[in-house]
Amino acid sequence: MIRLLITSIVIGMTIILMGAYLAPDDLARCGSTPNAEPGLAQCQKVDAIVAVSGGDTIARTQKAIDLYQRGWADTLIFSGAAADKAGPSNAQAMRLYAISKGVDRRSIIIEENSETTKENAQLTNTVFSDRDIRRVILVTSAYHQRRANLEFKRIVGGEALVINHPVKRDNQWSEWWWLTPSGWWLAASEIIKILIVYIGVSR
Repeated sequence: MIRLLITSIVIGMTIILMGAYLAPDDLARCGSTPNAEPGLAQCQKVDAIVAVSGGDTIARTQKAIDLYQRGWADTLIFSGAAADKAGPSNAQAMRLYAISKGVDRRSIIIEENSETTKENAQLTNTVFSDRDIRRVILVTSAYHQRRANLEFKRIVGGEALVINHPVKRDNQWSEWWWLTPSGWWLAASEIIKILIVYIGVSR
């Protein structure tokens, strides 16, 4: 009985820690709108909101739009190449979706060539340099947030502050991820990919 209880506690703690590790949220202590007063740096308005495509791209795009409409930034950056090479890029599809939701087209920048998370960071960093962008909120799916953050910070270095804010729930992930084989697959594969980032051989 005691062994079963200990095993259950260990499994429960593993699930909680994995979920929290994969999905850092720097806006968790902030209100729904940016704080104009000095205080937590991550709770102040930023230069741009960056959403990378992949997984549930619409959910990521919508999260970025929500932040934009609540005044967190005046600029949206959408990053991602075409999933289907015969069609428009993911970034272009994200742009069109944002415009359909009322976002001013002049507020949107797209990066259409990245095919991996590392390339998202590399090519978006060029946009940062060209536009003198120094503070960004990075939006992606919860399971992908940690790895995306690591790639962006490795590429951007100290040139820009990268603030995390994941999509908590989409069509691939939720707080109940551990109840499905696909949830465990996503979590395990992300942990492996994070290790690859740490040893410096990500693509």
